[in-house]
Amino acid sequence: MAENDQQAAGGSNENANQNQPQFALQRIYVKDLSFESPNAPDVFQQQWKPSVNMDLNTSHKKVSDTQYEVVLSITITAKVEDKVAYLVEIQQAGVFLLNGFPEQQVPPMLGAYCPNLLFPYARETIDNVVNKGSFPALMLAPVNFDAIFAQAVKRKQQEQQEQQGTEAPEGQQTH
Repeated sequence: MAENDQQAAGGSNENANQNQPQFALQRIYVKDLSFESPNAPDVFQQQWKPSVNMDLNTSHKKVSDTQYEVVLSITITAKVEDKVAYLVEIQQAGVFLLNGFPEQQVPPMLGAYCPNLLFPYARETIDNVVNKGSFPALMLAPVNFDAIFAQAVKRKQQEQQEQQGTEAPEGQQTH
């Protein structure tokens, strides 16, 4: 009887391991990269006190039943006074395997966790291309993708509530 219990326990452990969520980074690549220095060489004559602006966006698409492409898009604009010193645009992408995750865990994985893994690669590429453009190193600060994702979810929920509020028949109150 004890042997049967052990075999049953071993079988259930094996099944439990098969049902565990699987995550794997399968490939990281630069999907698109652009560098412009429209005011060179004049910009090199000015004192280097740039204002740097960073725009950030993420997107994803399903590649197969278990694979997703996640794209982190970053645009850096450095200006000296009112002139653009340089503009860098990168789409850092990755293919990720997500298998066995509950449906509610997939969006935060694709919208926060995966971009967090891609960011160091994008940051390094941006720094390298800025240096190749003969500008001082640009070390971007870390980004809190969890907070950005949470804000996006909250904004989307508010928009849905507003839409539902405007769709209510006259005379009815919405919550």
